[in-house]
Amino acid sequence: MSLPARTPEPPYYAVIFTSTRTDVREGYDQTSERMIELAAQQPGFLGVESARGDDGLGITISYWESEEAIANWKRHAEHRVAQATGIEQWYDQFVTRVAKVERARSFSKRG
Repeated sequence: MSLPARTPEPPYYAVIFTSTRTDVREGYDQTSERMIELAAQQPGFLGVESARGDDGLGITISYWESEEAIANWKRHAEHRVAQATGIEQWYDQFVTRVAKVERARSFSKRG
């Protein structure tokens, strides 16, 4: 189990990527790990959370300082290749939503 992303005080932006996968597995895990690694190197990146249920529904939320940072990530050359491969091979369907986070609160028993 991973912990929630540590984000600053709002406002900031969330890119919510909801998907279902095809049966093609080849290269997916490596590319997914690479995209997280690469996104973390981008100016304006704040964090990421991801989960996939037993029913196959996956949700990945990445957090960004600005809409400009999101646009720059979307245009990143290696990310564009991964996007195209996802459409061709890995995803049965997906939707991407961008939201401005205006309020956030948290709780943790861990302190």
